[in-house]
Amino acid sequence: MPAIVTGIVYALLGVILAAGGVWLVTLGGSWYYLLAGLGIVVTGALLIARRPAALWVYSAVLVGTLVWAVWEVGFDWWQLAPRGGLLVLLGIWLLLPWIDDHLDEGREDIPTFWQGAGVPLLVSVVLGLVAAGYAMIAPSGTPSGALPTEQRAEAPSDQGVPPDEWHAYGRTGYGQRYSPLDQINRQNVAQLEVAWTYHTGDIRRPIDPEETTYEVTPLKVDDTLYLCTPYNLVIALDAETGEERWTFDPQVPIDTMRQHQTCRGVSYHRAENAEPGAACTQRVFMPTADARLIALDAETGAICPSFGDNGTIDLHANMPNQSESSYYSTSPPVIAGGLIVIGGTVYDNVSVNETSGVIRAFDVDTGDLVWNWDSGNPDQTAPIAPDQTYTPNSPNSWSIFSVDDALGLVYVPLGNQPPDQWGANRTPNAERFSSSVVALDLATGQLRWSFQTVHHDLWDMDVPAQPTLVDLQMDQGVVPALVQPTKQGDIYVLDRRTGEPVLPVREEPAPQGAVEPDFTHPTQPRSALSLEPPPLRERDMWGVSLFDQLACRIQFHRLRYEGRYTPPSLQGTIVYPGNFGVMNWGGVAVDPVRQVLFAMPGYLAFTSRLIPRGDDTSRYVTEPQRLGLNENFGAPYAVTMGPFLSLLGLPCQAPPWGYVAGADLRTGEIAYMHKNGTVRDQAPVPLPIKMGVPGIGGPIITGGGVAFLSGTIDNYVRAYDLTTGRQIWEDRLPAGGQATPMTYTSSSGRQMVVVVAGGHGSLGTDAGDSIIAYALPEG
Repeated sequence: MPAIVTGIVYALLGVILAAGGVWLVTLGGSWYYLLAGLGIVVTGALLIARRPAALWVYSAVLVGTLVWAVWEVGFDWWQLAPRGGLLVLLGIWLLLPWIDDHLDEGREDIPTFWQGAGVPLLVSVVLGLVAAGYAMIAPSGTPSGALPTEQRAEAPSDQGVPPDEWHAYGRTGYGQRYSPLDQINRQNVAQLEVAWTYHTGDIRRPIDPEETTYEVTPLKVDDTLYLCTPYNLVIALDAETGEERWTFDPQVPIDTMRQHQTCRGVSYHRAENAEPGAACTQRVFMPTADARLIALDAETGAICPSFGDNGTIDLHANMPNQSESSYYSTSPPVIAGGLIVIGGTVYDNVSVNETSGVIRAFDVDTGDLVWNWDSGNPDQTAPIAPDQTYTPNSPNSWSIFSVDDALGLVYVPLGNQPPDQWGANRTPNAERFSSSVVALDLATGQLRWSFQTVHHDLWDMDVPAQPTLVDLQMDQGVVPALVQPTKQGDIYVLDRRTGEPVLPVREEPAPQGAVEPDFTHPTQPRSALSLEPPPLRERDMWGVSLFDQLACRIQFHRLRYEGRYTPPSLQGTIVYPGNFGVMNWGGVAVDPVRQVLFAMPGYLAFTSRLIPRGDDTSRYVTEPQRLGLNENFGAPYAVTMGPFLSLLGLPCQAPPWGYVAGADLRTGEIAYMHKNGTVRDQAPVPLPIKMGVPGIGGPIITGGGVAFLSGTIDNYVRAYDLTTGRQIWEDRLPAGGQATPMTYTSSSGRQMVVVVAGGHGSLGTDAGDSIIAYALPEG
């Protein structure tokens, strides 16, 4: 009876696998699943007949599977396991006595196994286990070298920021996320311990928007930390103890239709030649989620009444197509040359009639508008009249700017003109500036140069990250460079004076065939320095078993995919790299002395599918009470989109999904890529299996040769050896750490590393409100 029941089960499994295999073959995919399914069906039939030949047939299935799997993916453990794991277990089951002893033997006094039927099965099972064991220790195939360790450039001036402080989102206006501090180094980082913890009290609530996230990087000036929370509370803490000094609540109303509820940071300014004891000589600026820019006294947290209208600028001024929460800034503005320069985010893919993505500069003391750069009218930068409006639906900049005071330039990363997946009606200026980085004259706002990273962007490939400025020692001498990370994985190294490439950029043919009357650009740029993943293949599809892997392979062939920049389609398109991007707003960290960068690239494929719209008001992809993301009101198509997932909710592409990477900025060489993060907080069983996971957030680098990051989807902060990329420390966080850390020296001389653990709504990480400082033990 056990053999018969087992036979029925095996036959059913085989039928399912073979049926899926037929579907896959008709789509042009692998024949393996059909052949393996038939083999398992035969095995089941022979088991029902109690024939020892069942073990011979199943042995052939196992051996064939092993040969096929190694041919497809080599000795990659995470790819071999779903191909053979279940089949090996089924083979072991057939070797157990209650199966073996119930098969019809040729001689009743000799068990089936010793008559030969079990020997090949045992051998095939052992071969599978040996292959799996070797795959667990086999080299990964990714670069595993080392970055240069020598000093290759003079230490930078740090734009007047003391070595022990952190004055801007990227520490300085250069956005390097580099600190020269070296008290914490590769030798002692493992001794780090919590020095203090502060709770902001801004806890995510069920009524909050889904995209309620802690993304703040605190500032440190003198002996005080300044930070914000998702609802724009501004908090000042004692940098030594973490004790609260003051808080300011701008009373941002709850709005469930708000797309993003986050704050990446505040900005700081110290007035020159201020009278001693005067109020507001040091200011903290807070852009709010209801489109205000507020100036606060850094000493007390009180509003600075001389700025704007009683301390506040209304960023809705002169904006077209205004609606509740349709425009606001989630990133800290940049301050230089007596100006505060700010952009903002607009609704993404709601309609074709959104507000403007204008960039504006205000007098940092008075709040008066000094210039406005409107990409729809780029040559006219003088402040517009009160009764005029900026160009609607123009590319916006929701990320962080950088500034070079010496050159008098501010560098702005721009997004795409909404809607992302439909561009037939874009204006010439939208085509010119979408998904670009632009250099604007700091004093006047006039355009100096622009560089486009995606032509006619149909994939939501906004330029998401702060440009990083660094002076590179090249063969031709010192080159003032700009390093621009992108969602598609390219890292452009440009001369920041002119926008000309320092490392080569070439135009390559791109897939064609957009839904008419839209079009795709015939070529797309590609940088010599790139962390772009290789194109997906059917063999890259993944699952925990043959069955969900087969489903992903079928889906792979049913969707349109011709590599990077496959246009959106009615049948559905695989977007890879996906919408989260290889890199996002966290950017990269650059060591200006060693002339190297450190990044945390993520690889997660998305899918998109165009949905024909019958009118401009009906909802096709959202409920009436929701914001209407991806409805694209006014366009001919709505769009459904999301990660490319299996039936079990796991990525259809094989891991790793996240790495740390180090690169030489002078040559463009990738020195190493190592898996980053575990599935502990996302898997059904909370095991810290290091598969390499995606994340949102960014890294920092210190003079001690250590890189810190906390952006992965597991609740950890980690330290990596900058030279080799090897992990050298980690600590468990109470919530998701999707923010970029920072470091400073306290008044007692201790180097602190501060991590924000509050979680990320769309990533689904644990919510919290913790600000945690780490330091070496005292004494």
